[in-house]
Amino acid sequence: MTLSLLSFYQDYFETGEGDDKIPHYDYPDVWTSFAKDVLMNMFLYAAIALVVILLAVGFFVSRKKPESVKSYVRTALGIACGFAVAVIATMLTLEFADMYENGYVFDLVLWPSVVCVAVVVLGIAAIYIASLFSKKTFKTTSIVCGSLMGAAFIALFVCLCVYFGTGEAVGNNGVEITTSENVALYCCAAALIAAIVACAFLFDKGKKGFDSKSISYAAICIAMSFALSYIAPIHMPQGGSLTIASLLPLMIYSYMFGTKKGALAGAVYGLLQIIQDPWIIHPAQLLLDYPVAFAGIGLSGMFAHVKKLEKLPQLQLALGAVVGSAFRFAAHLFSGVFAFSEFAPDVDAWIYSLGYNASYVFPDIAIAIAAGIIVFSSPSFVRQVRRYAAPKKAPVAAPEAQALAAQPLPEEPLPAGKAAADENAAPLADKKE
Repeated sequence: MTLSLLSFYQDYFETGEGDDKIPHYDYPDVWTSFAKDVLMNMFLYAAIALVVILLAVGFFVSRKKPESVKSYVRTALGIACGFAVAVIATMLTLEFADMYENGYVFDLVLWPSVVCVAVVVLGIAAIYIASLFSKKTFKTTSIVCGSLMGAAFIALFVCLCVYFGTGEAVGNNGVEITTSENVALYCCAAALIAAIVACAFLFDKGKKGFDSKSISYAAICIAMSFALSYIAPIHMPQGGSLTIASLLPLMIYSYMFGTKKGALAGAVYGLLQIIQDPWIIHPAQLLLDYPVAFAGIGLSGMFAHVKKLEKLPQLQLALGAVVGSAFRFAAHLFSGVFAFSEFAPDVDAWIYSLGYNASYVFPDIAIAIAAGIIVFSSPSFVRQVRRYAAPKKAPVAAPEAQALAAQPLPEEPLPAGKAAADENAAPLADKKE
């Protein structure tokens, strides 16, 4: 594979002057595209083989040595995370090379986005480490890291405003957004954010905040989803792709830890998607297509506590995933209608956006649901997941303690002198009456 890549990458020449020089390779857009295609296929087969091997070994361990299942799960998660990090590092490198090769690196947008994501990732890591110490350390670290994340978001927002104000976003993508479309984009983004937040709080039964376990699992699930998102057989021309169950780790996380944590993890994943597949032409469109769309997927655990479906965990996950995908589809739909209507080939913008987004959103969630049903068909997996999904209950007293508490307390015997006085007090009271 290395020799094949080197045969395509010969040399490059530059056009422009000074800092505006742009490199052009002898074989433009060939070696990076070739490398991405080859590695995507390689990672696809490697991921399938890894899943099969880990499940087979896990089944053998559960049968022959059940007491070692917990330690094996930790080992399997470590291997999966290592694989995910390797995929992310490799594909991100090629993505940056591709953008640089084609002159798509807009410094005012790209690098602030990279810094923002880096601050978020490092902040989450710092909060996790602090959670292993005292509550005071955890609280202080959370405040500091939260402030840094907020500052990074504000800086990114300012850079985006400058970028959008220059008109480069519209010019680079060949679109024109009218005043009415501009207002509609902001209204749709605000409405969807409010709906997702309301559902996240309404369907989340847990009151516990983030702890070391929920933070670590969030990092693991986000990394796995991000790595799987690179294994995409189909890429759409204006953004979006059909992946191999890339949303499943986020769905499982929401089922385990609740919709509030799930929506936040989905939003972080959406921010990572900005680096992977940047199509940015409007601030509200950025919100709709990235953090808002995938925060909706974080609602997949909304039916985890429905008692009538307790014996059907597959249905609990599937119903939540359908609702989450509906929010994601709505976000992409509004973005397509009001931001990308220029790409509609002589058809109504609503029809174009419906067809464009339905062609990959619904198959993508269908694959994730199918994989989720297979995974949730394992009783041992469901038991492990429900250890986190079950709401905390107050301890129930033992039957003996309950019976003892129900009995009346024995009356204490009165002193002899006082008893005699009480006996004489009654007739005196009668005579007085």
